[in-house]
Amino acid sequence: MSPRPSAMLPTILALTVAVLAVSSSAPLIVYAAAPALAIAFFRNAAAAVVLAPVVGVTRRQELTKLGWRGVAACALAGVALAGHFGTWVPSAKFTTIAAASALVATQPVWQGLIALAQGRRLPRVVWLGIAVAVAGAVVATGSDFTASGRAFVGDLLALAGGMMGAVYTALGERARATTSTTTYTAICYGACSLVLLVVCLAGGVHLHGYPAAAWLAILAMTAGPQLLGHSMFNYALRRVAATTVSVLLLLEVPGAALLGWLWLGQTPRTDELPGLGLLVLGVAIVVLGARRLVQLPPNPPDGA
Repeated sequence: MSPRPSAMLPTILALTVAVLAVSSSAPLIVYAAAPALAIAFFRNAAAAVVLAPVVGVTRRQELTKLGWRGVAACALAGVALAGHFGTWVPSAKFTTIAAASALVATQPVWQGLIALAQGRRLPRVVWLGIAVAVAGAVVATGSDFTASGRAFVGDLLALAGGMMGAVYTALGERARATTSTTTYTAICYGACSLVLLVVCLAGGVHLHGYPAAAWLAILAMTAGPQLLGHSMFNYALRRVAATTVSVLLLLEVPGAALLGWLWLGQTPRTDELPGLGLLVLGVAIVVLGARRLVQLPPNPPDGA
């Protein structure tokens, strides 16, 4: 028996808030007058600071039982997460908001290929989705290559972000088998922020001197995509299948493009739209086709 519409209302509201939250990520990155790597560091560090006291108070026994191996597994996923943020956040500064959001959304495609490398057979429909997504990515990045070398670099960074997001999820899948979401996330964000801090210091990235608006944007990224988006998607999973949530996450692409247009006046180029459309369609096919193979995680790191 399906739930009554009134019972589903909180879930619908939660999904709406989650999509809006993750859709705001790329526009906020572009808006913030701060180096991309610094943005990546501060949003993860702030999230870790918020979660650490919660874990210290409510998960103390779990931390004790976890041991160094469990902590190391969570931290290793955090290193991969640093690779995700360290590539995707800069991509939004290089290419268009629509392209960065769509190309990083290829994470389920990379997730399927990782499953193949682990010895699992991919259904034909998944291969079809991968082919469509790859074709879309080629068309989209090809149009950027002819239009701007900087945009093409941004496209490659966004693709790398999607790939690292899949690695992060694959590593996190094992760690979360014996760790609560709160503890795992706190350790993961902490390790991620430490890696990004080292990268920022080694690269001479300025970590201060930003205008107040940039700090507000970073706080908004932490509260919105980083914390609220994940929380609302996890809440919705109580009543909605993970596959459905994964497909709904693709609404981040048009959502981010719409926010970028309304707020920042950034209109997607007409020559990149066909490729981005094919890309999103391909990812949707992969997500739907892979539901019997492996439950693709519903909340990728970014929009995470």
